[in-house]
Amino acid sequence: MRFFSWLFRAAIFFVLFAFALNNQHEARIRWFFGFEFRAPMVLMVLVVFAAGALFGVLAMMPNWWRQRRRARASTEPQTPVITTAAVPAVSGVTPVLPDVPLGAPPRDGL
Repeated sequence: MRFFSWLFRAAIFFVLFAFALNNQHEARIRWFFGFEFRAPMVLMVLVVFAAGALFGVLAMMPNWWRQRRRARASTEPQTPVITTAAVPAVSGVTPVLPDVPLGAPPRDGL
């Protein structure tokens, strides 16, 4: 399975490399007042892709921060609600109560 994964990655690399070789001609971006920017097409595609990825990450950051705050607030330790009536009484034995509050989600996965 690992071999097929590397084979797939190599195929993607060679396809993108061929795309870059086929798009080496010069392209122009014309701005206002006669300003013109010239660069290879593949460089322009790379810059636009990187700018779009950066914009997407920056647009999602407030939502990620809000969810992190909510998750951190929901995992704060709470006082356990355990009554001694739920623990069977055995003479001379002190009931052992759990340290983790009941109903708390697991901290490390399942």
